[in-house]
Amino acid sequence: MKKSLILVSLATACGLAFAHNCPNEMKAIDAKLATNPKLADADLAKVKKLRADGEAAHKAGKHDDSMKALGEAKKALGI
Repeated sequence: MKKSLILVSLATACGLAFAHNCPNEMKAIDAKLATNPKLADADLAKVKKLRADGEAAHKAGKHDDSMKALGEAKKALGI
């Protein structure tokens, strides 16, 4: 029983830490965008949309969706 409680506590803590990583991901994307990366206009628009979608999902508490969108944006930026 004690081990189960510890495991659940650790899993919850990891989930919360992951959820709060969204702002760091957004900062990384913003920093890369500030360098004016050489992307096609369509790709740049897609990155900006994914970044906005990630922020909206984060604010709505949908951290998995946020991290997915932000991860796609980072991949498109090469980071």
